[in-house]
Amino acid sequence: MTNDAFDDNAQLRLEIAAAAARLVAQDGADYGSAKRKAARQVLGDAPNLPNILPDNEMIEEQVRQYNALFLADSQPARLFQLRTIALQVMEALQQFHPLLSGPVLNGTAGPHDEIYLQLFAESAKEIHIFLLNKNVVLDMSESPHFKGARYDAVETASFLWKNEGVHAAMYELDDMRGALKAKADGKVLRTDIAGLRSLLAASLADGVPAAD
Repeated sequence: MTNDAFDDNAQLRLEIAAAAARLVAQDGADYGSAKRKAARQVLGDAPNLPNILPDNEMIEEQVRQYNALFLADSQPARLFQLRTIALQVMEALQQFHPLLSGPVLNGTAGPHDEIYLQLFAESAKEIHIFLLNKNVVLDMSESPHFKGARYDAVETASFLWKNEGVHAAMYELDDMRGALKAKADGKVLRTDIAGLRSLLAASLADGVPAAD
């Protein structure tokens, strides 16, 4: 490492991001726990340095690189499979304006990843009753609101669809405002049915095989 403290911190941050990406890709760890465990691996017993942990965007980029290097023969088909199942679920839940988010949207999903949806209704009870009437076995929990910590957590219904895990966070209709707006850097954080269909069509055009 160089003698420049800023360069040293940047290198450490990159090492932690790469280690975290391996934990995400190999073990299915979430980004938060992965970066903390990776920091312990890289820094050992050294005191935590300020601003040394990588942000989620850096880890996501490292996951992409890991997939390209080590999972190139299987990850694209796995992603296509998850996106196909996500589309089926979203079409079944179309009346609740479903949006897709997470690794299945951003393209980093691998063998351990599941499908993350956001649903919108006058009341979460509407969604709950709809799923129960379809004989879907639900596991209820809470998820942080996508608008930030100052908003209350939202009910989340987790269930299996064709043996894939689906987590559907249930929002109020008013929360739809701005939900599809891209970030300042152009990154898309969620997409609707039409957007997902476009992603699948692009994959087929590129010759990505669908997993069985």
